Amino acid sequence: MTRHFNFCAGPAALPQPVLERARDELLDYQGRGLSVMEMSHRSAEFVAIAEQAERDLRELLAIPDNYRVLFTQGGATLQFASVPFNLLGRGGSANFVHTGIWGKKAIAEARHLFGAAPVVASSEANGHSAVPRQADIALTDDAAYLHYTANETIGGIEFDYVPQAVRPDGTEVPLVCDMSSSILSGPLDVSRFGVIYAGAQKNIGPAGLTLVIVRDDLLDQACAEMPSLMGYKAQAEAGSMVNTPATYGWYLAGLVFQWLKHDIGGLVAMDALNARKAEKLYAAIDGSDFYSNPIARANRSRMNVPFVLADDRLDKAFLAESEHAGLLNLKGHRSVGGMRASLYNAVPEAAVDALIDFMADFERRNG
Repeated sequence: MTRHFNFCAGPAALPQPVLERARDELLDYQGRGLSVMEMSHRSAEFVAIAEQAERDLRELLAIPDNYRVLFTQGGATLQFASVPFNLLGRGGSANFVHTGIWGKKAIAEARHLFGAAPVVASSEANGHSAVPRQADIALTDDAAYLHYTANETIGGIEFDYVPQAVRPDGTEVPLVCDMSSSILSGPLDVSRFGVIYAGAQKNIGPAGLTLVIVRDDLLDQACAEMPSLMGYKAQAEAGSMVNTPATYGWYLAGLVFQWLKHDIGGLVAMDALNARKAEKLYAAIDGSDFYSNPIARANRSRMNVPFVLADDRLDKAFLAESEHAGLLNLKGHRSVGGMRASLYNAVPEAAVDALIDFMADFERRNG
């Protein structure tokens, strides 16, 4: 069997040690005579898996005791509706910073449900090539919270700071962040946020699981008409088991957390490795007239690196030859074209080295 290098933006690469352990436990989990995916979510065996996963995540992110950790379903996209349903029960509006396609989708959903969703800062004017400055973020007087997307997977633009969420009168409101493609890529001060949410399929585990981290004081601000399954309070009180959860995804996420702790050495070490991978690839792009990246250096994503060829007539050849070389899923999103290399936690440094070597060789042959 040959494992190729997978640069997919999601569902993304999983750590090989995690896959190997899951393989070994697939038919018989720790001598129980059944697979994790066959277990009752109420069984002592699975409850132990779930509790260990939460403990490991809390340790990795140093999550304060006054935050609940929810393992939900529906992807980050369902949170575009869940967040306003859970936080606008006392009135006010959801304020947004718009820096790309996923932020735009979150804005559209909030407007669909609540009518108004003011965009209080945007990078549209610069083509989403640089995030707005803190000074450009002007919340409305009735802001109930401020939402932003830490890293735009498609555009490859990442915030280099954590915004402050303060109304004109000086009142601080909760900061809500979609961290689907950047969570666990390095240390994080959870206490600066009211809600953090992330689809699992990039840095956490397989598709189908969604992580929500929510501060306790926000559990009683939901709209009465909210679908009950979306309620953060209900999920917190039920241990994320209001209904049958995504048990196998939860188990695999737990294995990823253990890999981060024991194989990688924690998020400080993961941060250093991710920085090195991204710096190598951007240096290769910047050192060439054949490839280019449009994002301001301060806001270049470490997780998703888009780049274009000087002659887009070579795109098909680049993709075909890279796949033949074992470099998979480098095609850019259909909305922007070009190429995109996603460098999530599970993508090894050797994959980046192999991509850089291929890019240099392709340029020599076609430049």
